[in-house]
Amino acid sequence: MIFELGGDTQLISNKQIVIGLDVSAASVSEMITKLVEQHYVTHTPYQGIKLTATGQKRAALLVRNHRLWEVFLVESLHYPVDSIHQEAERLEHATTQDMADRLAEMLGHPQYCPHGGVIPDADGHYFDQSRKPLSNVKVGEKGHIERVVDEVVVLDYIRDIDLQIEDHFTVVGVSDSTITLHLTRTDKDLAVDRVRAAHIFIDPAIVD
Repeated sequence: MIFELGGDTQLISNKQIVIGLDVSAASVSEMITKLVEQHYVTHTPYQGIKLTATGQKRAALLVRNHRLWEVFLVESLHYPVDSIHQEAERLEHATTQDMADRLAEMLGHPQYCPHGGVIPDADGHYFDQSRKPLSNVKVGEKGHIERVVDEVVVLDYIRDIDLQIEDHFTVVGVSDSTITLHLTRTDKDLAVDRVRAAHIFIDPAIVD
């Protein structure tokens, strides 16, 4: 979660993690304390946490395992996209470096998982993706959905409202609680909860 929210380059608040994981603030605080003790993150009181170099590589390799399994489940076992996250979570921690390398080779070294997330290489290197959340858009802005945070509560939400990776949109309304998009795919307006929109990342259209 910290990695996906951009904790490799910027401070991430406890609140962002609480919302994304749908757990209590106490649980997140306990998790962060353990990560600090393991030297995976640094914690600045009242500001947030950030991955250390060690934590960044550890997170990148776990994300690599997880996302490779997601691709395998969809492409080889024909799982529906909304059913793969929890299966991949069970597999990622039991995956050795050799197994991950063989899996990547078999799959043709995919660059993205089915949820739009980039797949790091065997050394934990990866190219940057959009850090602009849907919650920060303005009326009239255009773009497409690039990726979502790979957590069950977020994945279930976008499935339930029928918002898909690569959906192109125009922002037609913004309020304190809702972002309203007009989707090109459906030619309909779609209301997105602003809290959940913070974990949906977009690629804004380039304006000439």
